[in-house]
Amino acid sequence: MMSQKEGKREIIYQMTMSAARQMLEKGLISEKEYKQFDTKMQQKYSPIFGTLFSNINLQ
Repeated sequence: MMSQKEGKREIIYQMTMSAARQMLEKGLISEKEYKQFDTKMQQKYSPIFGTLFSNINLQ
């Protein structure tokens, strides 16, 4: 079971990466920048479920 603290980190990570995906889709950032940002956010938030989807090719 996920603790409240882990749940909060997971939600913040997912929301942050959702915004980053929107920026990628709009061409505001490159795929390389997105991947670099994702790596930093994984290090910062240590998401449990977020890492399950991090290797999916977006294009």
